[in-house]
Amino acid sequence: MSTQTDLETEAERLSSAPTEQDGPSGIGLLGWLRWTWRQLTSMRVALILLFLLSLAAIPGSLIPQNSQNSFKVQTWKAAHPGVSPVYQKLQLFDVYSSVWFSAIYILLFVSLAGCIIPRTWQFVGVLRAKPPAAPKNLTRMPVYAAWHTGAGHQAVNAAAYAQLKRRGFRTHLSDGAVAAEKGYLREVGNLAFHLSLFALLTGFAWASVASGEGGKLVIEKQGYSNTATQLDDFKGSQFYGLNDLDPFGFKLDGFTAKYATSGPQVGSARQFTAHVRYWTGSDTGKLTKGEIEVNHPLEIGGSKVFLIGHGYAPVVTVKNAKGEKVYSGPTAFLPQDANLTSTGVLKVNDYGEKDGKKTQLGFNGYFLPTAPESFEKTGPVSLFPDAADPMLVLTAYAGDLGTDSGLPQNVYQLDTKHLTQLTQDGNPARARLKPGQAWTLPDGYGTLTFEGYQQWASFTVSHRPGNSVALIGAVAAILGLIGSLFVQRRRVWVRATAGPDGRTLVEVAGLARSESAKIAEELAEIAVDLQDHAPAIDDDDPPSETAAPAAPAVPDSKE
Repeated sequence: MSTQTDLETEAERLSSAPTEQDGPSGIGLLGWLRWTWRQLTSMRVALILLFLLSLAAIPGSLIPQNSQNSFKVQTWKAAHPGVSPVYQKLQLFDVYSSVWFSAIYILLFVSLAGCIIPRTWQFVGVLRAKPPAAPKNLTRMPVYAAWHTGAGHQAVNAAAYAQLKRRGFRTHLSDGAVAAEKGYLREVGNLAFHLSLFALLTGFAWASVASGEGGKLVIEKQGYSNTATQLDDFKGSQFYGLNDLDPFGFKLDGFTAKYATSGPQVGSARQFTAHVRYWTGSDTGKLTKGEIEVNHPLEIGGSKVFLIGHGYAPVVTVKNAKGEKVYSGPTAFLPQDANLTSTGVLKVNDYGEKDGKKTQLGFNGYFLPTAPESFEKTGPVSLFPDAADPMLVLTAYAGDLGTDSGLPQNVYQLDTKHLTQLTQDGNPARARLKPGQAWTLPDGYGTLTFEGYQQWASFTVSHRPGNSVALIGAVAAILGLIGSLFVQRRRVWVRATAGPDGRTLVEVAGLARSESAKIAEELAEIAVDLQDHAPAIDDDDPPSETAAPAAPAVPDSKE
């Protein structure tokens, strides 16, 4: 029983982790506070909090979040009116900024800090201390080997000291024995893992309070300036708002899109590249060429510009009955499927007067990059995402678009409440136009010409200062975990003592923190190497300098 207890005590000394207690260490409030602090900073509680943080993040991936898409949140609430009030009270639409998620996050911070600081201090103390002296009875160690030799005990100890030093052990010679210790990278890995988790959480926290992103759709030959007025949408944070936007801009010179033309993946994207020229600061004349591809953003200052979408913008010219040009230019249509069948609207706000009344025109339609020969079976759909045979399909309306009311409108939707659909030969006025074709509008409203098309690209301008910290923390955590799992902390003792018969007894023992065959193999190598300086002799042979060496004893692994 005492032997097992000694082994367990010796193994526990290999760890630099703070000792945990099961109950209050004092009486009264102060004792309970100490006990609570020890529990909070224990490894067990840290793992529990990390598990709770993972569970708490699940609702954020299943339920729409206001921070990501408030429109989806409103749509979800409308579709689930029964549970929406409950979800709202539980802050399930704002999971990552909720009180309960923040509480788990902060407690995990405190737990990791309280675990790392004393553990690091104790580890520094272990490094500064000498390896523990050899126990009196080395036979109690899990791995042990012994043999007799004719070499002097001092020479054997010196040889063992030098050999263990060459093997990378921290060694110490005292009281006729060599004490050596190795495998400190295991604890370094543990500390690195915990510090990396702390850095990872710090990076996420920093990003949540000091980041922002905005979206912008840019048509070819047009530009963008990173200002509040030019962003289509913006999501800021507590320490990053519209006044903190990095000063830069760019012009979209062109867009390259390539697709597979054969095989089972026909129509799949092969290349999306936005060709831009950008500037930084207020000097818009100094332009630098750049390219933005999917997963390869353009980094300008403290922001990154990501390419997230692509489509087509038909170029249309509208003339009124007098032949005056009242609308001209590209209008972005939004893709609806993988073949870029796109829908959009044209709003002619400045048409003028018709029959003495102020009139506006609206067109609802489709842009088909590769149109079929007939719509009878398929309807207006594109057969291929590239513009191999483009066609513009439009339906015309006249009346009041509602743009003069001062109320915001969706530029991609047409409000037909105060509009009248134009008719032609008793049917709704529709047209299918190829590039260069014109459409004479019914009832003398003028003409519409499909000039061609341009491409557009949508970008996300992101400012996330904590991403690099989180990435470094994640990589360091993996490396630290590898070190803590595969590096074994171990101790080796070598004792050479002179016997009454003139022979020297050489004892080699080892102790590892965990059950492993590595300590036995390593001890066998040490014993074999020591044969050069302390050759083994048979127990029956008298001590002699010319005695033939016997085969080295292989260390036995004991439970």
